[in-house]
Amino acid sequence: MGGRDFLKKTPDARQPQIVVVDDEQGTLDLLQDVLGDMGVEVLTATDPELGFDVIRSTRPQIVFLDLNMPKLNGMQLLEKVVNLDPGIEVFLLTGDYSTASAVEAIQKGAADYLTKPISVANLRARVSKLLQELQVKREAFHLDGELVSSYKFEGMVARSPRMLEIFSIMRRIAPHFRTVLVGGPSGTGKELVARALHHMSPVGSGPFVVCNCAGVPESLAESEWFGYVKGAFTGANQDKLGLFEHANGGTIFLDEIGETPLSLQAKLLRVLQTHEVQRVGSPATRKLDVRIVAATNRDLKQEVRDKRFREDLFYRLSIVDITLPSLAERKEDLPLLQRHFVEKFAAEYGKNVSGISRRAQNLLSRYPWPGNIRELENVIGNACMMTDGPIIDIRHLPAELRSHQAWEADSSLMSLEAVERNHARRVLEMVGGNKLRAAEILGISRSTLYNLLGDSEAADDKVVKSS
Repeated sequence: MGGRDFLKKTPDARQPQIVVVDDEQGTLDLLQDVLGDMGVEVLTATDPELGFDVIRSTRPQIVFLDLNMPKLNGMQLLEKVVNLDPGIEVFLLTGDYSTASAVEAIQKGAADYLTKPISVANLRARVSKLLQELQVKREAFHLDGELVSSYKFEGMVARSPRMLEIFSIMRRIAPHFRTVLVGGPSGTGKELVARALHHMSPVGSGPFVVCNCAGVPESLAESEWFGYVKGAFTGANQDKLGLFEHANGGTIFLDEIGETPLSLQAKLLRVLQTHEVQRVGSPATRKLDVRIVAATNRDLKQEVRDKRFREDLFYRLSIVDITLPSLAERKEDLPLLQRHFVEKFAAEYGKNVSGISRRAQNLLSRYPWPGNIRELENVIGNACMMTDGPIIDIRHLPAELRSHQAWEADSSLMSLEAVERNHARRVLEMVGGNKLRAAEILGISRSTLYNLLGDSEAADDKVVKSS
């Protein structure tokens, strides 16, 4: 094993480290002499297995690997290093350059591919540039942490103009609102908005009650919402408060309000108009002081036109109407959200996860996120559990995202018609199946969208509308 510095020097945590693994002692001596005066610590090894042990114990910023070595060649060692820590920048060295090997090395995570004999000037320039980039990344890492803190608003993280405008609206209405309607696709954070409005309101210290309008059978909903008195029906052995009474002096969050049956919509409207509830089986009414935030992923205006939602209830709920964008419509928030969730789950799981590799970030940025922020949170949480090192890489991401990467690679061989159809389907997923909205985003008519999707999907849509 070469590397006199490795034996003599105690590593300085502030000093960048470079590990060189090459079975030619001359190459080790050259790189140690050339790089040694650049303010870095150079550790060397002639044996690839011992070299990997050095890499594993020191976690250097940069590694140079000879492509052709006995026992373990450079490409195999590259895979081991990338699996160990995808944040390490790896250079492959070879005297026999081939385009195929260079492409394979880059695809497997190498930063660069250098040929022997090594140009000293070129080597210094590349390492100097990379060290500068690493410094910028370290500064950006700390800056991202500060940005996450700066752009946090009541548990939400955003810096996109659309979300900052929503935050501004929330600040203005929080002291005054009685009813708010929050729309947007599933997974965009509607409950977070409701909790934020409650927390900033004058009743922020009061109860916050969640009512899932889609989760209770119609036959039980009235008693769950408004309560009942003893003897009202079989099994009613004592008086029970409903969710609205539990929320008295605070806020009730009516999630999935669009799923409420018409028979219950009339009773809900009466509560909103009179600020009173009547328990099942009781002639008496009880006064309420409660704020209401309703949420839906449906287009309630269309539901009103289709006679599935009461128009008077809609206007009563939507005195203030906030519509959250999908994650695809606020992609500039993606890096902040990633950092926020990495910090959250690293702390939750007690793991030293500090970031996401460049290639994993590239995949995350290209993915359409049909499940929006909830899906991103689940992906980052799962990845934090899967990684054993400080960096999340592609292999730590769920199979669905990795298959999306494979689909992107295969899409170059698709016909233009197939690419258009797949893109239309992804846009449709991102807007929760709303074909009118999808057509607007795609810049086409709804009939053209039907043609792209195919006759069977258009037929299904017509069946749904006629039912």
